[in-house]
Parts: sequence; C-alpha cells; structure tokens
Amino acid sequence: MIKALELSAQTIEIWTDLVSREPDAAIDRLQADFQEIEPKLHAFTPEDNRFDRLRAEASDLSNQTQETRRLFGVPLGVKDIFHVDGLETRAGSTLPTETLRGAEAESVTVLKQAGALVVGKTVSTEFAYFHPGPTRNPQDLDHTPGGSSSGSAAAVAAGLCAVALGTQTIGSISRPASFCGVVGFKPSYDRISTAGVIPLSRSLDHVGTFSSTTRDAKTLAAILCRQWTRRDVTEQPKLGTPEGPFLERASREAQDHFAQTCERLEEQGYLIRAATAFGELDEIVETHYTIVAAEAARFHHGWFARYGDRYHDTTRELIARGAAVSDEELSAKRTSLLRLRREITESMDRAEIDLWLSPAATGPAPLGLESTGDPIMSLPWTHAGLPTLALPSGAGKSGLPIGLQITAGWWQDEALLDWGLDLEEALR
Repeated sequence: MIKALELSAQTIEIWTDLVSREPDAAIDRLQADFQEIEPKLHAFTPEDNRFDRLRAEASDLSNQTQETRRLFGVPLGVKDIFHVDGLETRAGSTLPTETLRGAEAESVTVLKQAGALVVGKTVSTEFAYFHPGPTRNPQDLDHTPGGSSSGSAAAVAAGLCAVALGTQTIGSISRPASFCGVVGFKPSYDRISTAGVIPLSRSLDHVGTFSSTTRDAKTLAAILCRQWTRRDVTEQPKLGTPEGPFLERASREAQDHFAQTCERLEEQGYLIRAATAFGELDEIVETHYTIVAAEAARFHHGWFARYGDRYHDTTRELIARGAAVSDEELSAKRTSLLRLRREITESMDRAEIDLWLSPAATGPAPLGLESTGDPIMSLPWTHAGLPTLALPSGAGKSGLPIGLQITAGWWQDEALLDWGLDLEEALR
C-alpha cells in the first residue's frame, strides 16, 4: 500500500501561464497526473472522455482573449452537489441522476466565464451530510480527507486541480482543508450564491473554495463574492482566542499545536488576547443540528417518499429526525443565527480584536474512511455565518497536516483574506 501520494499542488498563476503558452501540453500534463494519482485517490466521480472534453474546451479558450479572463485555463474541481452543464449530478447518492438534474450553479457559471476549465465533479458525502464517499487523504491514503467536500480538498492537495468549489453547512470546508493541508475559504453567509446547488440546510449552507494559497483564495473570492470591494488593509490585526469550553473540544495534540502556533505569531509581533466568544456551546450545537435536520427533511420530502430505501442509514435518520421538528420550533431555532452573530460581534468590539484564532479541526485526519471527523471547531462560526479561512499551520506527531482557522466579523471577507496573506506567510 502506498501510504502517501507525491503531491504537486498548483496555483492559478502557474496554470494561466501554462495554458496561455501551451494549451495542449497543459492538458497532457493534467491527464498524466490524473492517470497516475486518481486511481489511488478517488477524488472525482467517473466521467467518460473527460480529457477529450477538456481538450476541446481548452482549444475554444485559446481562441479567445486572455485579458478579461482571470482564470484562463485554470483547472477547477466542482463538488458533486453543484449542477454543471453537461455533467451528471449524483450528490454522493444512488438516486436516479435524472431526478437530481438542475440548472447550472451560478458560482460554476461565473468561474467558467472567468476562464476556468471544469476538470470534473469531486466526490461529496451523501447529500453533503456524513456518509462518506471513497476519497482518501492524499497525505496518507489510510486516513480520511474529511467531509463533506472531501473530493475537492483532496484534489487540490494532490494537484489534480488548482482550485475547487465546496460547501460548508457545519465544517465541510475548514475540516477537509485542515486534514489535507490546503487553504479553505468560507465566506460570510450568502456572500456567494448557492443557486444551482443541492441544499442540505438553506439557512446554513455556504459555498466556499479550496486552493493552494491565500492569494488564490482571494482571487476566487473577488470573482464569486457579492459586492466585493478592494480595500487592502495595512495595519496588523489584533487577534483573539475564544475562552471557555470550546477549545477543550479539540484533542490534546490539537490544543498543544494551537498554543505553539499562537506563540509563533506572537514572536512575530502579533497581539493575541483571550476573549469570550459565545455562551453555551452545547445549546449552539443542539440548535444547529436541529435546523440542519429540519431543513433537510423539508427539502428531501418528495425524493425521500419515492426513493427512501436508496438513502444511507445516516441520512435517513437525519431526515426522520428533521420531519419531527415542527415549523414553529424551526422558526424559533432560526432566530439563534442572528443572535449568535450579534453576540460574537459584540465580544469582538469589547475585546478590541479583529480576528478570532482557533483550530480548524479537532486534530489531524483520523485513521480510516468510515468517519469524516468531528466538525465542532467550525460549527459555531458557521452558525453565526461569519467568514473563515483555514490555513495549514504545520503537522502533528504523525506528520499529517493540522490547520489554523481564522474568523472575521460579518462581511469582513476582504479584510480576512488580506490579513490572511500575512498570517499565511508568518506560518510558513
């Protein structure tokens, strides 16, 4: 068994340069990497004639001007809950593909218009919940890549695409980014359109991105995010760590690594102070999962009535639990989203901090593919709809990656990514 793959992560700049000079050679190179790596990694869903399609699309692209196409020829992976014209949507399920069809996701269309080439659909857990697909962690094939955006994170880490789209409803961008050693950006809630994406929980779903660098994450965000405004920050941010039981939910290894990471940043001049981020964590978790279950049950009602026996037990239990939640209870639970956002914002103001620091996951990727890991480190920030950036911050005792999660205030995505550039450099 090959324990790890030879990783060759690529950036937007590398690919735009290569495709502009040698489009045929670029696709040849991608195909060679794909044939070598993908049979071991299983990051993509199957597609006949994948590279014939890509060569035709690259040829069409080479006949157009590069000047207005910021992603000229950049290979893009798309999580298999996004609809893409010409490609089937399976959503990690065994439901008939004709049932799942829909109009192309707005985010996909925007990136294609910017010149991106869709390499294919990346593996998702079933309907973006917890039942895992076949994808392995490229850092160690015996370990999970995380979920639910497993294929997207693994594909970027392995260099099978330069960037990828994913979603986060609980922790499905930050956690797989941390496990696979890549950059994961989750914007403020609804800052990137979810149109054309099969929902898990409409009140909590976020579309986000995976990339090799924060610079690439910023390039994608400027294309995808609503009302993006360039405002390069110059002052060093004041950083906060959340007091209370939240950090205790991480493993001892992750806690120790996080403390060391904070020490490294302080040595480079960053001011870090502890502050109260939010109140009762268990209540936030219970409310979050109730909303997920209730909204999933409502969306899947028609499909489940026809194809309930095709759902995995994990997803079936979610839908059954959500069906028992009344409309009145769901409405009451949804009020907690704005309340938590306001609570965190007020805490930031009182403590005079610009960004929160926390572990991106409870530790390195767990052994085995049966579980995608615990998303608790991301759940409160997702519940509040605040923008987060997961950055590689080193490795654990096993040599597997561990990530740092950075959270900014509401609609402070631009500042988060600007500050993220410097924090990424500080963590190298």
